[in-house]
Amino acid sequence: MFEKVIGILFPVFAIVLIGYVISRHLKPDFKPINRINMDVFVPALIFSSLVTMKPDTTQVTLLAAATCAVLLPGLLMFALCRFRKITFKAWGPPQMFRNSGNLAIPLFSYTFGDTAIGSAVLLFVVSTTLHITVGMALLSNKGTLSIQQLLKTPLLLATLAALACNLLEIPVWRPVYEATHLLGQASIPVMLLSLGAQMVNLRLAGLRTGLMTTLFSLGTGAIAFAVIYLFIPLPHQQLQMMVLFTMLPPAVMNYLFAERFDVEPNNVASMVLFGNFFAVVTLPVLLWGALAL
Repeated sequence: MFEKVIGILFPVFAIVLIGYVISRHLKPDFKPINRINMDVFVPALIFSSLVTMKPDTTQVTLLAAATCAVLLPGLLMFALCRFRKITFKAWGPPQMFRNSGNLAIPLFSYTFGDTAIGSAVLLFVVSTTLHITVGMALLSNKGTLSIQQLLKTPLLLATLAALACNLLEIPVWRPVYEATHLLGQASIPVMLLSLGAQMVNLRLAGLRTGLMTTLFSLGTGAIAFAVIYLFIPLPHQQLQMMVLFTMLPPAVMNYLFAERFDVEPNNVASMVLFGNFFAVVTLPVLLWGALAL
């Protein structure tokens, strides 16, 4: 089991390390690379994955489980933030919206093979859709967001297009599918390289915040998984995936939104960076638990 865990995590952490080395020595600007990834490669991955996914009851239960994994930690953090008198807008979203892209998709791919890609993408789509709707509404002073702005989001457009083709049984021209599939394959290594590049910004001053974030992530995630395990019937592989999905570190997008809405951006940056850094310790344990389930 130990060798299997190491074999699965090594490619993930190796590419993250390469991203860190590249960023530290070559100092490239990853902003345009990340923009291309989020606006082109990831939407292509979503489209090519969802358009071939046959609708069945397991997807409905997975959607329910993913929604629970996102919203329940938010409710728990709301109560915890009021008790500890800390800002929910800063501390809540990082526990709700986890690294289901940069980390989860490659991790699920290496762990469970190509059969898990569709489910992994579906989890990512649910998390991202809730992030750009519920998450932005939470951070907004008005508590609302522009529908027009949402409809300009490539991630959402790719999701809607794929679901329309799938549910309405609209055939996709094979060369179009192959092109999107090829573009989508580029998204996974770019995600990991970008994650490694961000580790250059780690600062010791944010260590305490990062540790608290990791503990909160594991605690709220464990409660969410327990609820899913007891009340939402999932196939065995998807249940294994939820062990990891519910306790992932915060998504990088949390920092981008915190900076945009001026909600303790430095604090949120520490949560994101140290939360992902401590994944070096937490992920092997979680993966071992998932495989032993």
